[in-house]
Amino acid sequence: MLPAQARLRRRPEFTAVVRSGRRAGRPTMVLHYLPVRPPASAAGGPDVSGDGPAAASGPRAGFVVGRAVGNSVVRHRVTRRLRAAVREELSRLPATADLVVRARPEAGTADSAVLRRDLAAGLDRLLRERTRS
Repeated sequence: MLPAQARLRRRPEFTAVVRSGRRAGRPTMVLHYLPVRPPASAAGGPDVSGDGPAAASGPRAGFVVGRAVGNSVVRHRVTRRLRAAVREELSRLPATADLVVRARPEAGTADSAVLRRDLAAGLDRLLRERTRS
């Protein structure tokens, strides 16, 4: 399980990352990465979580697993596997970063090793681009 402060929860947070962040596609997922999270007002109003826009408690991640991935059981299994994979990789991200992992339909039949491999490869690509910029 990811700690509460490491999760994206509200729609405006997801929208900010998907619209403003960089993207890396993999066979089982698409990663949306925003190295510096926007101020709370830009992400959809006042910050109700208690930590101000400048307070970076660490990188955060959110997951989008739609119906195309499979039925409810499959979607929840994919979400659990992705959450476990992201928990291991979260330390690679800067404290101000946000990450959205969107599962593709292929994730429904992929095992944990494939999901971890795709996540690591996608993060490698996104973090390599960051150092080139």
